[in-house]
Amino acid sequence: MLSSPRTHTALMTEIAAERRELADLLGGLPDQAWDAPTLCAGWRVRELVAHVTMPFRYSGARFAAELLRSGGNFHRMSDRCARRDAAIPAPELVRVLRDNASNPWQPPGGGLAGALTHDVIHGLDVVVALGLDRKVPVGRLRVVLDAITEPKAVR
Repeated sequence: MLSSPRTHTALMTEIAAERRELADLLGGLPDQAWDAPTLCAGWRVRELVAHVTMPFRYSGARFAAELLRSGGNFHRMSDRCARRDAAIPAPELVRVLRDNASNPWQPPGGGLAGALTHDVIHGLDVVVALGLDRKVPVGRLRVVLDAITEPKAVR
């Protein structure tokens, strides 16, 4: 297993850099690219970016209400909300991502490494699908690989 001990500050620095780089990349996409499919089955770039920015756009109460509306099924809720929120103009989604580069959001049980993993993986879902030349820095990949290979992540 790769070892990548990270401090809170170091992880937040990597998360902010990843979000800014992804915002830069997305902000430079031509309009038609926003309707291109990603590696997330059934999601175009706009649904994926709506999903990635959801934690910054939804309050805790709204998130809970959306989850209840989906019968407690996070995947159903995530898909429904991403499809609906894909109507948000692309420049607004990019602005939300950029404005929240340093947001300390963490997925439940995932910590900051989980937040970085979420951002890196979904960024790759776009980059690879569109055939773009963007390489994720090795240090970030180490955090992601450690996060997904930790015993608690393997079930």
